[in-house]
Amino acid sequence: MPAFQPLRKPVPRTWLMTDPRLGSRLLAAIQKLPAGSGVIFRHYELEERQRRQLFAAVRRICARRGHMLILAGEARDAAQWHADGFHRRNSRHRAIWHSAPVHNLNEIREALRNGAGILFLSPLRQTRSHPGQPALGPSRFGQLARLCQPAKVIALGGMNRAQAAKWPQTMVHGWAAIDAFTK
Repeated sequence: MPAFQPLRKPVPRTWLMTDPRLGSRLLAAIQKLPAGSGVIFRHYELEERQRRQLFAAVRRICARRGHMLILAGEARDAAQWHADGFHRRNSRHRAIWHSAPVHNLNEIREALRNGAGILFLSPLRQTRSHPGQPALGPSRFGQLARLCQPAKVIALGGMNRAQAAKWPQTMVHGWAAIDAFTK
């Protein structure tokens, strides 16, 4: 059962996963997201000071646009950095949003056991960010998405608005991408 999730913002249906490949286009991509979208801030490769500076710039845009901003990493860091939540499978925190990446049944169970209320299920289709990783495909993705309940499922992996529209909102709450927002 998902832990308490604050009601400050509704769970967005459209998400951007930050990635170093976006480079200088990152802030513009976040600015172009529909109002009330979500951003998962990753950028693990940066040293902490640089990561915090970039996070602060992203946070300013997210605040102006009404976006939910989730920090990939520890819950305590997300709380200290004033993120709306954290993105990690094996942690728990009851005062902020908790999302988690999941790819199989064991990871889904772990994330739900730890109270995640938003599950990023991937990869639905082949993706440039994980070359060579086999895609779940529609059938397996659908099976796993049903097992994510009661958490909100966000489809990830080769996604765009048209692909997301093919899934019933009762099964898939929303979608996330990197490349779809850079075109």
